[in-house]
Amino acid sequence: MSSTNKNYALIVTVIASFLTPFMGSSINIALPTIALEFKANAILLGWIPTVYLLSLAVFLVPFGRIADIYGRKRVFTYGIIIFTISSLVAGFSISTGMLLLLRVFQGLGAAMIFGNVAAIIASLFPPGERGRALGISVTGVFLGLFLGPVLGGFLTQNLGWRSIFFLNVVLGLLSTLAVLRLRGEWTEAQGEKFDLPGSLVLGMSLVSLMYGLSELPTLHGFFLILGGLLGLVLFFSVESRMKSPVLEVKLFKNKIFTLHNLAAFINYCAGVPIVFVLSLYLQYIRALDPQSTGLLMAVQPVTMAIFSPLAGKLSDRAEPRLVASAGMAFTALGLAFLAFLTQETSLFWIISGLIILGLGFALFSSPNTNVIISSVNSRYYGVASATLSTMRVLGQMSGMGLAIFTLAIFVGSASIQPDNYGRFLLSARISFALFSFMSLLGIIASLSGKKEN
Repeated sequence: MSSTNKNYALIVTVIASFLTPFMGSSINIALPTIALEFKANAILLGWIPTVYLLSLAVFLVPFGRIADIYGRKRVFTYGIIIFTISSLVAGFSISTGMLLLLRVFQGLGAAMIFGNVAAIIASLFPPGERGRALGISVTGVFLGLFLGPVLGGFLTQNLGWRSIFFLNVVLGLLSTLAVLRLRGEWTEAQGEKFDLPGSLVLGMSLVSLMYGLSELPTLHGFFLILGGLLGLVLFFSVESRMKSPVLEVKLFKNKIFTLHNLAAFINYCAGVPIVFVLSLYLQYIRALDPQSTGLLMAVQPVTMAIFSPLAGKLSDRAEPRLVASAGMAFTALGLAFLAFLTQETSLFWIISGLIILGLGFALFSSPNTNVIISSVNSRYYGVASATLSTMRVLGQMSGMGLAIFTLAIFVGSASIQPDNYGRFLLSARISFALFSFMSLLGIIASLSGKKEN
């Protein structure tokens, strides 16, 4: 494979890796502004980022499988187009309902993009170069995920929250131009059948599970979660007997594959609510404007941008699981810093926590991805990539669900106002403490996922 084509692949995957998480994180800074325009309460605000993640979770594995059968580049390209069009229309939303619906379509397009990034890299780069390439692409992921608040804050304050969606249109057009320069197609599972029934069972189970999580502590929420879990059990039972399953569940018999996917789930569950909770804290409790909030939170993506490529390169030379485990340890420490937030917490303390978190996420992600992709046969690269992305999104969904659940317990369905700032702060501290503890469990999963001698 020519170096030119590899370079185009890196450009495409970096832009695409930036695009989807940028949309997910930048909107968090705009939530108070959107609430003011559409008169939305705290719980409804939480659904604006959550419905995007839910759509991602539902469609990631099916489109990972479709990409293996019909072509990763083709699915990737269609995903960019869907994402770009839905972003354009979302910028003209006239109600919360319309915005939520278009966020579903954004999630669909993002699933087609995001689920194929690691698979395309794995198809082009041999094992000795794969860690470095994944590290470069992961830089795009984390720049989008955590630089989103910086640009989101600037755009919201100066051009209005709708400009966030219009910027995504520009990025989508750039991604389309870049992917058209990429030569080749990859269809290792060409000719195999697509499992539509399995995809439907998986999708309905995830919707039930995640919607139920947001409905806690009601009885209705518990039943939805139970239904979702039973649906997942049924899904795994049926898929294990399918000749051409949407998800090769036999992959989960691979201890390395399973435990490092679990570690990814925990990492994203613990990490993503940081942007949601901290942006509300800085704007409501500390009275910072959107632009200042975004700039302060830029500390984390800058740290990640510096260390992600180094971590990927390190995973080619050292044992990746050890690098990933060290990253999870830093994540637990950074979250512990934020668990002590008060109205008087110094900005230096917050910045220190964000630096530690940035280092932790950088050290974890690309080495963990390297371990997972390298543990499966090439014909499963698309499914493995989509499974990993699903674990990430399920982690994000679960993290957001837990954050919203905690917020609902202490603040209820009311808007965040000065008279309930104390209760909001308590919910924020509990969330960060819980996620710090979960990260400690993630260290165990990462360290346990090693080859048997």
